[in-house]
Amino acid sequence: MNSKSRLLHIFGPLICAFVLLELVLLYPWTTNIKSEQLLYKASVSCSKNIFKGQEIKQAAFSKEYVPFYGSSELLRMDCCHPSVLAYKYKRDYKPFLLGGPGSQSLTQFFNMQETVQQLQNKKAVYIISPQWFTKQGQNPNAFGLYFSQLQLVNWLLSAKDSIATRYVARRLLSMPKVAINSNVITNYALMMIASGKKLTPEQLLWFRIRRRMLLNEDNFFTSMFCDDNVDHIKKVSEKLHDKYDLNKLHEVATLEGKLNTNNNSFGIANQFYTKRLNNANLQRLKGAQKTFNYTKSPEYSDLQLVLSEFAKEHVNVLFVIPPVNKKWSDYTGLSSKMYQKTVAKIKQQLISQGFYNIADISRDGGKPYFMEDTIHLGWNGWLEVDKYVRPLMKQCNIPISYNLKNYYFSKTWANKVNIKHTTKQLTPKKQAQLHIKQALDNAKVRGNVLVIKNNKPFLNYQNSYADYDMKKETLPN
Repeated sequence: MNSKSRLLHIFGPLICAFVLLELVLLYPWTTNIKSEQLLYKASVSCSKNIFKGQEIKQAAFSKEYVPFYGSSELLRMDCCHPSVLAYKYKRDYKPFLLGGPGSQSLTQFFNMQETVQQLQNKKAVYIISPQWFTKQGQNPNAFGLYFSQLQLVNWLLSAKDSIATRYVARRLLSMPKVAINSNVITNYALMMIASGKKLTPEQLLWFRIRRRMLLNEDNFFTSMFCDDNVDHIKKVSEKLHDKYDLNKLHEVATLEGKLNTNNNSFGIANQFYTKRLNNANLQRLKGAQKTFNYTKSPEYSDLQLVLSEFAKEHVNVLFVIPPVNKKWSDYTGLSSKMYQKTVAKIKQQLISQGFYNIADISRDGGKPYFMEDTIHLGWNGWLEVDKYVRPLMKQCNIPISYNLKNYYFSKTWANKVNIKHTTKQLTPKKQAQLHIKQALDNAKVRGNVLVIKNNKPFLNYQNSYADYDMKKETLPN
């Protein structure tokens, strides 16, 4: 046997296997058929591979599932958690939990790139923690845990030149290569987009081929190694009364809080306290947060990316701003004044652009059994969130228009500290009224509209011409 035959004998099968694998990955195996059991399991798993995946989220958002974006608080699945309440009381929506330790706005923005069509004119809940707004902002290591090439390729193929698009490209280029698993082709594409240039037809073809391969990988592997929290949710739901009654739910929440926080004076869950806060750590952490400051951070610009995506898809979003455990913040020296300045800055960025639906519960960290541990919502905290979630989910899906401002991508805003506290916040009733008005305006409806609810006037809206010939409009109420 000559040398060429010997080499072919050795490497031939490997080459054939490689070619076959490439053909398998390039063939469009993707299917939108997902079982209800799989969708529900994925919705409560909080698994990283579900977060990174596309097909399962697209299938879920096309049905009754509503994205709940956040971070590690979503893993605190006590008896009053949003997924538990929705399961117990057979609500017509199901939370799809998207978040974990370290997931912040930049992570969530790329997560959204896989479901842009499914988000159009839909609802969402976005839990935004002031503690994300550190000097560093998004931790690169945490970002790498949730970032996928499929998210990146989807964004590259849909990117159109804008301030937001250039910001995204520069933001990724500033990340360590290991965080985004970058290569020469991707880096060059990002540099082009960052400078306002369009990708070439050859680059676009390359990324389309790449997306097909990534979609097949997603279809094959995403549902594997998916954490199963279904049995846990069913078990803890048994602690709740069969009929929804907020007063009785608070009684259950308070009782559960008492039973689960009886080994410390901070109101922290026993298991968390035992594992994370032994005596040595307690001494080290006393006064450790005195110098913490969340008012200056690149996170404000990352948040603007998320707002831009919500605005583009006309998503009706509820923003939840949680507190910290007051007993714990008093112990560590975290400034409540600084925390509220951060909240004021976040709210100004939201409200000034038309995001009025805000559940600001940032001052409630001292209420009994409101927090499960040092920074995460628990029992009564989740019930407070539900007071805002239920009215949102009862509203019709109405396309909402927002007024975006590129100023919020600037370093000037990211570093601004003198923010006035705003009291402009809408009640659920006012929010519903606003959405009806927006729907009428978007449909270019002219006239006087009277909405009756429970035999009482709910909205009296005038949007017509006082003098038709002169086209003089009446002022809307």
